Amino acid sequence: MAKRKSKFVCQECGYESPKWMGKCPECQNWNTMVEEFVASSSQNSYLHTFQGVSSTKKPEIITKIKSEKEPRITTQMPEFNRVLGGGIVPGSLVLIGGDPGIGKSTLLLQVSAQLADKAFPVLYISGEESTRQTKLRADRLGIKSDLLYVLSETNLLDVTNQIELLNPSFVVIDSIQTIYREEVSSAPGSVSQVRECTSELMRIAKNKGIPIFIVGHVTKEGSIAGPRLLEHMVDAVLYFEGERHHTFRILRGVKNRFGSTHEMGIFEMKEEGLREVNNPSEIFLEERSQGAAGSTVVASMEGSRPVLVEIQALISPTSYGNPRRMATGIDHNRVPLLMAVLEKRIGLMLQNQDAYVKVAGGVKLDEPAIDLAVAVSIASSFRNQPSRPDDVLIGEVGLTGEVRRVARIDQRVQEAAKLGFKRAIIPQKNLEGWTPPKPLEVVGVNSVQEALKASLGGA
Repeated sequence: MAKRKSKFVCQECGYESPKWMGKCPECQNWNTMVEEFVASSSQNSYLHTFQGVSSTKKPEIITKIKSEKEPRITTQMPEFNRVLGGGIVPGSLVLIGGDPGIGKSTLLLQVSAQLADKAFPVLYISGEESTRQTKLRADRLGIKSDLLYVLSETNLLDVTNQIELLNPSFVVIDSIQTIYREEVSSAPGSVSQVRECTSELMRIAKNKGIPIFIVGHVTKEGSIAGPRLLEHMVDAVLYFEGERHHTFRILRGVKNRFGSTHEMGIFEMKEEGLREVNNPSEIFLEERSQGAAGSTVVASMEGSRPVLVEIQALISPTSYGNPRRMATGIDHNRVPLLMAVLEKRIGLMLQNQDAYVKVAGGVKLDEPAIDLAVAVSIASSFRNQPSRPDDVLIGEVGLTGEVRRVARIDQRVQEAAKLGFKRAIIPQKNLEGWTPPKPLEVVGVNSVQEALKASLGGA
């Protein structure tokens, strides 16, 4: 018998090597190289499939290609539709990742039931639970539909055969790490298995026009488990975020070939399943303390939606040699940067102060428009002087202390006016080209010093 060829594949990044190494030279992770046997037959069949398809097609002139608007199928969850860019595109391959127990299976089972209620046959394939377990979840969610089919299977060949026999309108794979292909000798969830199984599912989705939703596990760092190639192959990547011990969940799009990549949908976990939060700004601000030092409100953009959230800061004298700088919900590097601006440009002695900054509600903000609210929160806590509770602060802060313009200022201010805020402190350059809503007052500032004077009443 001929000796079977093997290779060592990194389970983090997919790097391949003919020999074992303790440290992956690509991603620099230790003990991630696993031996896998080369399955030439599956790889050759995969290549022949795509070579046969490409040989029948000819290049087309781009000006003569007909541009057709992709039809979309909407669910009864407007939040879910928004994150996908307006609905589900036929033939799309969507990857949904999230922490264990966060509600990925619950979300997709509810979406499957809604699509089945609209007379679309749906095939829900569970590789982690039996059909009885899926039925128990369906009973808890109140799902009763004769067009929702459930299959407990992990063999990719059996999965594809059932798709051929049933010919459903939608397919859900829960999860891709449990599906295996017999021709690939490595264990389910390995780099080779995930790559081969996803390639086959992508072929089915494109050839038959069936939207396929794939559930993906996440690592302890919060990224999708498996090779980075998995995220490149699919059409959309959605992250389901939130604390397991809190009721709110955030569905965030990080990749979408058919829509915006910064959309966000907010859900609340109930006993009977996930419910949409139509006005998240009210939810994030309902427990805000009035008249507390170190608290400000910022209008942040999440995709096309403005969201008002509270930023809290706590400044206290340090008990150690080096002061602590901690941040939750924002980039931890942003806090010392803004504190350096306040110390150098405003004269606040913060070098011997511990700083703790938090975005209330579990939201993660990564845009520069929150700089001004964070800076005012830090100054408010340091002076123990509360800002006006009906103020909204918007603006990017530069290293010289200037307040720079931000995008979509009109939508941010409109959302603040709708929630009853009386005043918005924004960059001076953003005052041109639009009309503020009444009776909200808009104050333009050029520097952090002017913003502190307007909000806290001091220089």
